[in-house]
Amino acid sequence: MSHARINLFAHARASRQAMIALSGSAKESSLGPRLVELLNLRVSQINGCGLCIDMHWRDLIKQEMDLRHLNAVAGWREAPFFSAREKAALRWAEAVNAIPRTTPTDADFAEVREHFSEDEIVQLGYAIAAIRGWNMLNVSLHTQIPEVPPPGM
Repeated sequence: MSHARINLFAHARASRQAMIALSGSAKESSLGPRLVELLNLRVSQINGCGLCIDMHWRDLIKQEMDLRHLNAVAGWREAPFFSAREKAALRWAEAVNAIPRTTPTDADFAEVREHFSEDEIVQLGYAIAAIRGWNMLNVSLHTQIPEVPPPGM
């Protein structure tokens, strides 16, 4: 088991608070907390951020997401549990998260545009940027999943 290189949450308070605010603003938008948490979980799965996977899985449980649906997030393409809007957002999140290896295609954009307003597409971008930033910080610093989650997490 590796150990944290630096305690992320003990340093750079102003920057941390700005990231928390950015993450929170997406949930308060018309995207809603459930969709944002689905995106957070999926992007964190792809990026291998254990702390974020644990946190966003627990948040979806608190939102009373069906456990079978939650278990299917990694295989959302084959799962009948997600709406067309959720699938478009998940596809867009995966495409945006893949930058710079690849870029979202015109087909990806056309699908997301079918289900989201321009403002919401930009909100999706901020939500993806925020979780990707958290993933990058946590993975690079080896932030560990706590055995007992701190209050509020």
